[in-house]
Amino acid sequence: MDQPKNYFHLHLISDSTGETLMAAGRAASAQFQDAQVLEHVYPLIRNRKQLGAVLDAIDGAPGIVLYTIVDQDLSSMIDTRCREMGVPSVSVLEPIMTVFQSYLGAPSRRRVGAQHVMNAEYFRRIDALNYTMDHDDGQIITDYEEADVVLVGISRTSKTPTSIYLANRGVKTANFPIVPGNPLPPALDQARKPLIVGLIASTERIAQVRLNRMLGNAQGYNSEIYTDRATIAEELKHARSLCLRRNWPMIDVTRKSIEETAAAILALRGKAR
Repeated sequence: MDQPKNYFHLHLISDSTGETLMAAGRAASAQFQDAQVLEHVYPLIRNRKQLGAVLDAIDGAPGIVLYTIVDQDLSSMIDTRCREMGVPSVSVLEPIMTVFQSYLGAPSRRRVGAQHVMNAEYFRRIDALNYTMDHDDGQIITDYEEADVVLVGISRTSKTPTSIYLANRGVKTANFPIVPGNPLPPALDQARKPLIVGLIASTERIAQVRLNRMLGNAQGYNSEIYTDRATIAEELKHARSLCLRRNWPMIDVTRKSIEETAAAILALRGKAR
């Protein structure tokens, strides 16, 4: 019989969206597999009344408190109440801001939500997302020269989620499915600006993902052919051959998360510049 895991409460208090905190909290809690985290997220906390209600909730379910609050009065309120409750609290950004201030010789502006300002970088990401959604799975095949990255691969090699992740980083990303017997569009073969990357995986991995898709009642697929390992092996062989002939780099996504695949692509892009 499996032993029940220990659990703990993780309270994340932010004066913005909480994305930074969630990333930090999940990265840390992932290192403790024997403890199950119960995550509580409190975004857009910007005054004492809101914070008071949050701290009351923490008092009812004590645990680790992480926060990104730039208002020093509210930060002090968190630290004081947490000490009174006997729970640990950590200001995630404060040590980093202290280093920045020391190195740059200037104090921070302590502006709430500064990372979400609608500047040129913000609109670049929106433009990239629009391009990526329009060019998902070969929907538009005539303007690949506008892309920063084009991903190619057989079905179920995580082309779409990887494309969207890259677009969120401001990278215009198209993707096109490799299907034996179907030629690549001329615009893709002629493209010179984008980095074109082939995504591959093990036969077993593709078969398992495709089987899960079939169990999810996917439409438009012949299940016997779609999940047949010999057929998948031939598809992968064709994809590898296609990429090798064109000198396109390949990334094996078998044991990679979307984030790891995207990081590998960005590294390749940096080398290609």
